[in-house]
Amino acid sequence: MKEKIVTITGAGSGLGARLAKKYSEEGAKVVLLDISKENLSRVSESLPGENHTYVVDISSNENVNKVFNLIYSEVGGIDILINCAGIGRFDLAEKIDGSSVDAMIDINLKGTIYCTQQVISSMKKRNQGQIINIISMSGKRPVVTESVYCASKYGVTGFTQALALELENTNVRVMGVYMGNMATELWKGEKPDNFNKFISPDDMADIIMENAKYRNNLSIEEVMVKNIRN
Repeated sequence: MKEKIVTITGAGSGLGARLAKKYSEEGAKVVLLDISKENLSRVSESLPGENHTYVVDISSNENVNKVFNLIYSEVGGIDILINCAGIGRFDLAEKIDGSSVDAMIDINLKGTIYCTQQVISSMKKRNQGQIINIISMSGKRPVVTESVYCASKYGVTGFTQALALELENTNVRVMGVYMGNMATELWKGEKPDNFNKFISPDDMADIIMENAKYRNNLSIEEVMVKNIRN
C-alpha cells in the first residue's frame, strides 16, 4: 500500500476511522472525509503516516465536487475510494418524519453515488483503482423499524452491482460490503442490550482490507459478515 492514496468517507468515527488507521499503518496516504471537523482532527492526529483531511457534506453534489477537485490537485489521483459514511434513523414506517427520510436517502444513497462519480473517470483512464461501498446487511434483507434505512441501503446495493457490470471489462474493481450490527456509536444507542455481541470494527476493517487486496484474475464483488447470536 506504500504511496497508494486511499480516500475514506465517514472517516471521523467508527469503521471509517479504523480503516484509516490500518491503511495508514500499511503506508498508504490516507484522505479523511467527514462532516465533523473535530472528529477529523482527532483521527488525523492518531495516524502514523501522511494524511489529509477535508470537511464535506456528501449529500451535496456541489460540495462533493469541490472537495474532490481539491483532493486531486493537492494530494493526487485516488487509488481506493471507500464509501463508509452513513446514518440510520429507526422507527416504524408510518412514524419516520420527512427530514429523517431525506437524510438517509441523501447521505446513504445519493452521497455514495456522488462520491463514486468523482473517481470513475480517473480510474478508468488509468485502468486501475478500487471502489468499496460499505452497505450493511440492511441492504440485503429487510428489518422491522428499518424500512427507510433498508430502502437507502438496497439502493446502494443496486448501484454497486450495476457499477460492477459497467466496469467489468476494466481493471477497476468494485466491492460491496454487507455486515451485521457493529460495535459503533450508531448501534450503541439503538440496541444497548446486545452491544457486547456486535461485530468489532477492528475485525471488520481487517476483513475488508484482506478481501480488497489485489489478486490476479479474480475480483471479489461481495463480502458478507453476519453476527453470531449466542
